Amino acid sequence: MNSKDLQALGYPEGDALRLAGEHLRRLFAHGATRPEVEEELQRILADPPAYFSDETRAPLARALYRPAFTPRATLAPWQQWGTDLDAAAVQQMANACALPVAAAGALMPDAHVGYGLPIGGVLATENAVVPYAVGVDIACRMKLSVYDRKGSTLAGMRDRFANILESETRFGVGATFKQRRDHEVMDEDWDVTPVTSRLRDKAWNQLGTSGSGNHFVEFGTYTVTDPNSGLEPGEYLALLSHSGSRGAGAQVCETYSRRAMSRRSELPKELKHLSWLTLEEADGQEYWAAMNLMGRYAAANHAIIHKYIARKVGAEVILDIENHHNFAWKETHRIGGVEKEVIVHRKGATPAGPGVLGVIPGSMASPGFVVRGRGNDASLHSASHGAGRVMSRTKALQSFTWSAVKKQLAAAGVELLSSGLDEVPGVYKDIHSVMAAQTDLVEVLGRFDPKLVKMCPAGEKAED
Repeated sequence: MNSKDLQALGYPEGDALRLAGEHLRRLFAHGATRPEVEEELQRILADPPAYFSDETRAPLARALYRPAFTPRATLAPWQQWGTDLDAAAVQQMANACALPVAAAGALMPDAHVGYGLPIGGVLATENAVVPYAVGVDIACRMKLSVYDRKGSTLAGMRDRFANILESETRFGVGATFKQRRDHEVMDEDWDVTPVTSRLRDKAWNQLGTSGSGNHFVEFGTYTVTDPNSGLEPGEYLALLSHSGSRGAGAQVCETYSRRAMSRRSELPKELKHLSWLTLEEADGQEYWAAMNLMGRYAAANHAIIHKYIARKVGAEVILDIENHHNFAWKETHRIGGVEKEVIVHRKGATPAGPGVLGVIPGSMASPGFVVRGRGNDASLHSASHGAGRVMSRTKALQSFTWSAVKKQLAAAGVELLSSGLDEVPGVYKDIHSVMAAQTDLVEVLGRFDPKLVKMCPAGEKAED
């Protein structure tokens, strides 16, 4: 076998072709036949991540994902959780680790393709922030309220709780309340950047709303699975919400990512969405300030939703857990045996530092979980942010019918108030498999089962 034979199998020129040649010679030296060598090389080519932990085959496997543009001698170290991940998402993670500002990375088991960094991607950088590694929906957030009511409360009062969701939530790209709601976040300094100054009125009009895409507000039951979680064992009535910083956050992302891309004109097309801003330049400082304001604004949106709904339910909140994803944090991590302060971007990934609580949802017909982080260094103290999509929205619309979906929801005991076909259970991975792939990242404390679900109706552009 020679280089032409390897190229015929699908090996690209460069390091991958060279390392494939070295590997086949090693196999022949150990007595392998040509069919056996071809079969092995095809297996590696078909699923490179499966060999990342194999000392002999890892260099070849990783070379298959090495970007053509590599302004550094070696990629920043990174590790993935889960198997059978989308090859394009794995390639995006490798691309991110080729950046000169990259320090380390991690890919979560719910990973799928995004802009620049994949959804489920975690990237640590040195003194730099990548707007698209944070994401368009800055500070997208989960919030869970557990009430002092039994889970069985919901069964006999579904109409009442459905009316509460309808009256106290708003979904859609331009959704607002007739009388805008209030929160102390609007008293903060929105003049911290020229961009946020212009967005203050827009943000206030959308305060307490949920947008579109995979955002939801749902009643369900919360079951305590760990007796040391702070609640007595049992099943409780609960509310779970998922949304972010709405139109204001999207505008912040668009503005500063465009500025970042104008500074990194040397990056090839496949890396342009990974353009960064240093924290020493004015635009980098502005983006950092705007991003953090959007984080507080996203938290305020959830606070309002949960405040008004709890008031209508007439119940006391006995457990309140929330966490961002689509955000960047200044953190200290041990990378390559050295303690470093880095900027950790978690795009569709949940903070999972030692003892940190978070919520990882499934789908509208599968459970979500309250988790406690284990502080795994290799994952940069991160975990998945959900089940993860397995297909595009376009394919979902072609693949499912409401008649079949309604039967599935009925079997799961779920009533759906509104949603599009692009958010039905079949577009997501099995949440149990995702959780099984990250037992070294988080421990499960409780389980949330959705029962009454409200999402954006069909036909709106996704904002997630």
